[in-house]
Amino acid sequence: MAGIRLTRRSSDEISEFSEGGTSFADLFFGYLEENQTSSENSFSSNGYNDVDEDEDEDHENPCNVDENKAFWEEQDRILQGTLYRTSSIETKIRQATKDALREFNRVDNKCVCPRPVAGSCRNCLQREICNRLINVGYNCAICKSKWRGIPDIPSGEHTFLEVLDKSNPKKGDVRVIIELNFRAEFEMARASDEYNRLISRLPEMFVGKSERLRSLIKVLCWAAKKCMKEKKMHLGPWRKHKYMQAKWLSTCERMTPEKLPVGFSDRLPKPRASMLTFDLVENLAGLRFSTAVEVV
Repeated sequence: MAGIRLTRRSSDEISEFSEGGTSFADLFFGYLEENQTSSENSFSSNGYNDVDEDEDEDHENPCNVDENKAFWEEQDRILQGTLYRTSSIETKIRQATKDALREFNRVDNKCVCPRPVAGSCRNCLQREICNRLINVGYNCAICKSKWRGIPDIPSGEHTFLEVLDKSNPKKGDVRVIIELNFRAEFEMARASDEYNRLISRLPEMFVGKSERLRSLIKVLCWAAKKCMKEKKMHLGPWRKHKYMQAKWLSTCERMTPEKLPVGFSDRLPKPRASMLTFDLVENLAGLRFSTAVEVV
């Protein structure tokens, strides 16, 4: 993308091992696990145990109705508690994002990507919302995460918006993540009623600190695994905790978008006169013509 400023967040120390004995992928996902330790411990006090998602839970009986009911009620309680707690900076950025989306939806936007799609695409939407947040004073950028696969986790990449708030020198940089299509990221086909009910609690758009998002991912991936086990179905690797965490919490590049071209607006292009219609005759009325013939 021409005219884009790129900054590397935190991959310098990881890239040092790319030529060593340890593979990049193993080091990368190990890095994720190390950074989530404190958050996982905090869940223990809320009835969320620290069993790894890939370990077999032979002691768990999916046919036990009372235990299943208690599990889903607990996940719902934790999820709502995590969503409803918010800080003043999250509230301000959330409102500014909603205002930007409202303004965006008022006009007939058109995709301006090299391969345009009907209406506006995700890339154009992210650029527009990012630029609007920058215009009202936020340090916003488009973030692109990209990770290599390991045997049980496929490779992938993901883009989202990020605002870095520096208003409180004591706290330093506060990272606020904006995912415009948050609920859809966790929807599953053939999911149970309990899981769908839990997903319905999620906002369509997420705006919150990275710590809050980390907690939500943990609850939702745990629920997805439980759902698939109850239905005796395989949980896709792209649904696992490590993969979902890598989307928003892995090393990423911050990209400041260039201004969108003029064509990305509600203005329709000016009609162009055709050489095969009466427009030519009307514009050149002073010239001598024989009978005009309309070509169909």
